[in-house]
Amino acid sequence: MPFLRNDGIPVTSLHDVFRATVVAKVTYGAPAWSGMCSAADRSKLNSFINRSKKFGFCDKELPSVTELFCEAHDIALNNIHHVLQTYLPNRTETTYNLRNHTHNKPLINKTSHLNHKDFIIQMLYKHIC
Repeated sequence: MPFLRNDGIPVTSLHDVFRATVVAKVTYGAPAWSGMCSAADRSKLNSFINRSKKFGFCDKELPSVTELFCEAHDIALNNIHHVLQTYLPNRTETTYNLRNHTHNKPLINKTSHLNHKDFIIQMLYKHIC
């Protein structure tokens, strides 16, 4: 990308190229693999983004990797929400009302450490609760 800056490309266009190439590649499969991403991996990605901000390749307001992953999860959930509904059983009626839910389905139990990294279970617990 340094050749773009040397050719007189406007800064906003350089930021658009960074978002279209680098950010798109990082977030493309994020809903599926970010659960397996370790803290060290996230730190490396964050330091890469910080260096890119420092050298002017991307916008200073670009969110952290964790926030980018959350955005990708939200977009993925909005795209597949109707498919996930078939996997949830109907909710049983209760006589008390502790808080409002955005759905009328009970959630499956998390039983193991791998369930915390499973894409579908992660989506259900993150957004449907």
